[in-house]
Order: sequence, then C-alpha cells, then structure tokens
Amino acid sequence: MKAPKIVKKAQAGFTLIELMIVVAIIGILAAVAIPAYQNYVAKSKFTAALAEVSAGKTGFDVKMNDGSTPANVGDVGLQASTTNCTMALKDATGGGLVCTVKDGPAVVKGSKITLTRGTDGTWSCASDIADPADKAKVAGTTCTGS
Repeated sequence: MKAPKIVKKAQAGFTLIELMIVVAIIGILAAVAIPAYQNYVAKSKFTAALAEVSAGKTGFDVKMNDGSTPANVGDVGLQASTTNCTMALKDATGGGLVCTVKDGPAVVKGSKITLTRGTDGTWSCASDIADPADKAKVAGTTCTGS
C-alpha cells in the first residue's frame, strides 16, 4: 500500500490580522492627512481672497492721488462680489478695502480681510480670524493685524 501524497497548498489571500494592520495604518495616515489638508484649503481660500481684494489697491491709489475719494468698490476697479469675496470700502473717507470671505472652511468663512491705506500711501493688512493659532496657519505673516 502506498502512502498518501501530501499536497502543499499556497496561501490564497490575506489573514484577518494582516487586513486589520492595513486598516490601522490607513486610519493613522488619515488622522494626520485630513487636518493638514483642511489647513491647506483654508490657507488657499484666504490667499485667493487676499489676491482679489489686493487688486483694488492700484485703483484706490489712483483715485486718492487724483484728489477724490472712492464712493464704492467699482470706483477702484473691483466687483462688489467675486468668487471668494464680498467687497466693500473700509469707510466713507477712503480708508481702505474690506473683503468678507465667502464659503470655504469654517476657519476663514465670514472672516474679514481689511486693507488699510495710510496717509503716506502705504498699505497694511489685517484679518479678524479670532484664534491666533488659526490666524498664524492661514494668514501667515501676510496679514498680521487684527
């Protein structure tokens, strides 16, 4: 009588522990990546809004140098509403421009970017993002005032 042959089978898949390890690694990566991505999106939205409102500085300067005060954002070459901002003048005396950020992450949504023109013609930027840590992440050093 012959002995039965032992046939070795190759493993045909992953074990449960291997799958659990993969899921755990993906979870850890997601825990790190999602907040970093949200900060990136907030910073991008803020930067886009700042770029849109900054475009009005030249028109504002021209109007002021001509001896007149802008009556509305159209006088400085801006639209009242853009993709990222709702534009307004800082005050009736021609003190600057204000952008209220539309949409975006909660950190920047509804925040105001204020560009103020000094009497010497220099511009300063301020933002009303409340949390200093969020302001540092989003606005960086470009818009440090309050």
